[in-house]
Formats: sequence, structure tokens, C-alpha cells
Amino acid sequence: AHLAALVLARGGSKGIPLKNIKLLAGVPLIGWVLRAASDAGVFHSIWVSTDHDEIEKVAKQFGAQVHRRSPEVSQDSSTSLEAIREFLNHHHEVDIVGNIQATSPCLHPSDLIKVADLIQKEGFDSVFSVVRRHQFRWSEVKKGDNKMTEPQNLNPAKRYRRQDWPGELYENGSFYFAKRHLIEKGYLQGGKMAYYEMRAEHSVDIDIDIDWPIAEQRVLSFGYFGKEPLKEVKLLVCSIDGCLTNGRIYVTEDRKEMVSYDYRDVVGIDLLKKRGIQVRLISERDCSKTLSAMQLGCIAKVSATNKLQVLEDWQKDMALSWKEVAYLGNEESDVECLKKAGMSGVPADACALAQKAAGYICKSNGGCGAVREFAEHIFLLLEKVNSARKQ
Repeated sequence: AHLAALVLARGGSKGIPLKNIKLLAGVPLIGWVLRAASDAGVFHSIWVSTDHDEIEKVAKQFGAQVHRRSPEVSQDSSTSLEAIREFLNHHHEVDIVGNIQATSPCLHPSDLIKVADLIQKEGFDSVFSVVRRHQFRWSEVKKGDNKMTEPQNLNPAKRYRRQDWPGELYENGSFYFAKRHLIEKGYLQGGKMAYYEMRAEHSVDIDIDIDWPIAEQRVLSFGYFGKEPLKEVKLLVCSIDGCLTNGRIYVTEDRKEMVSYDYRDVVGIDLLKKRGIQVRLISERDCSKTLSAMQLGCIAKVSATNKLQVLEDWQKDMALSWKEVAYLGNEESDVECLKKAGMSGVPADACALAQKAAGYICKSNGGCGAVREFAEHIFLLLEKVNSARKQ
């Protein structure tokens, strides 16, 4: 049976404009679930249903195929079921749809693998995600009604302690898997049904803007970052032109070159060094005089015709695994380095190919604090590494 992952990502959003591709912890929101779906290895195809060009572009960057949905199912009033049924009408090869919510960035491949087994091996027609909550419910009293509220799931005279009460299961909206015959009848849940209980820390759903900073912290703590475990970074290699500087070169009348840089980036480099992370710089130009003037105290390679070769030489000389190397680049010449490094980033104004290859996209432009921002991102991920070690 053909199992397809389908992420619905409409361009219109009343709460947050283009929410589905807004950067969350340096990754477009939709990228978190697409990465999890890809690494699960259980889907015959992975799709994004959208009506927006920019969302299509990001979806393809993360390896998904794109179904351009019609205007009829792209309205504020359109339901998920309508969009899924339209998708099935165009893709007759699909037998089972795993509808994954774009706004669930803490989804892990392990969850998707177990759900695929439930529906493919154990014969369930539909499976949906739930989370366990320990919340006491009370009846609503409308304003003006001369009534008292009533307890819904507790006895106020004998309130449960949390450890004595199993709690209740609530849909968390992370995913809904269903077979074609159910969806064609107008159901996402039906037939032989099963729920899949997700861990509470993985149940993150972004609905309103105020959730964003909270979600970023949750993702950094509990998100899925790839098949290999994170390791402590010991080397950051930074491209000079377009990352440490803004890429502009000013030429005086006597033919001397001048560049500008942001002092925040110098502070970022110093902070990395204090954490025991070596910082090295690389450039395709001969900018040795500029580096000497900046007095950064970093090993640098200028006039580098093959950045990847330089990076591999440094990695081998320091006896590091690729997971211990971070790279910040911005041009096509940085793409292979970005792909090799265990942690990779680009400034906000990096070229499209570099952005596609990077694991983190800064909010700051090159020469405007991108190095400091990437350093902060490294520190946050190192906290995750240290937390995992303690556990």
C-alpha cells in the first residue's frame, strides 16, 4: 500500500503571515516536520499541498513534492478534509494518507514509524495523535445565567493528586493517518480506529504569535535535529566575505580597500573562544591586510580556491568528526562545506543554494550580527548536548 505523507500549508494565515515558512530556531516551520517525515523512512512519497509560491520553494528545498491546491480548497473556510480529498483525486496511486500538521515542530521520526506500523501491519483504518493532560474541567456558565458551575471530571471534596490520577487523552493535532476509502467517505477518523499517545514535551502546536518564543525553546530542548546525535562543537569555520563582513568592498582613490564589520560579531567570536571553540576564517580573496587590521586572533586561509579542501584539511588536522565542526557560509562556493559540517548556518541574505544547504538561517544579514547570532545558536544546541549527557 502506498503511504504518502501530506502536509497542508496554505499561504493565507490570519494569525501569523506565511506562518508555515517563518523561521523557528533557524529552520522554516514546515522544515521540522518534513525532516522528521523524510528520516522516518516509512513513506513512499512526501507531499506539501499549498497555494503559495514561497511555500512551494521551501517544500522543495526539504525534498518534498508539491501539490498545488485549487482556490476552492484554499479559503479561510476550507477544511483539511477537503484539501486531502482533492489531493487524492489527483494521486490515485496513494492508498493511505499521513496528514502531518505543519505547526508541530517537535514531531520525531520514531512516532511516525510506530504509527505506520499500526496502520500497515496491525490493520487499523485510522490513527491519530493524542497527548495526556492532567487538567480539571468545569462546566461553562454563560454571562447572565443564574447557574452555578459544575465539576466535569473531578470531585472537589476529594481532588486527585497528579500522581494518583492517570489524566485524560486529548487530540493534539500533530497527525491524522487514514486509509483512502475512509477519506473518500468523508472521514479522517473512522473504521478500526487507534490513538497514538505522544510525549507531552513533543506536543507543540503554534497557533498564535505569542507561542513563537516558547516554541523555539521547546524545539531546542526536544526537537528532532537529524539521524545522528548532536556532538559538542569544537571548531567554527566562518566565511569572511558576506558573513563576517557584508560583502561590500570600498575602494579609495589611492586604490586601498576598506570593509566594515559589526562589533557584535567580534564579541561572538570571543565568546566562542572562551567556550573552548576554535574559530577559523576563510576567504576566496586575499584579504590578509584586512584581517590583520581587525586583530581577531584567528587562523585564516585567504585566496582559497577550494574551500572544501581547506575545511577537510583542518578537520583532519584537529582529528575532529564532522559533527564537531560548524560552518557559516553564504555563497555557492560554501555549499559543499555547509553540507559536510555537523552544524551549518547562513546569514539571512545568503544565496538560495546556500540557504537550501544550511541547517540554520540567521535573522541577521552578513556583517550585521550574523556571526554573533550563529554563536548563540551553537550555545543553545550545546545546552541540548549537555542535557542529553546528564540524562
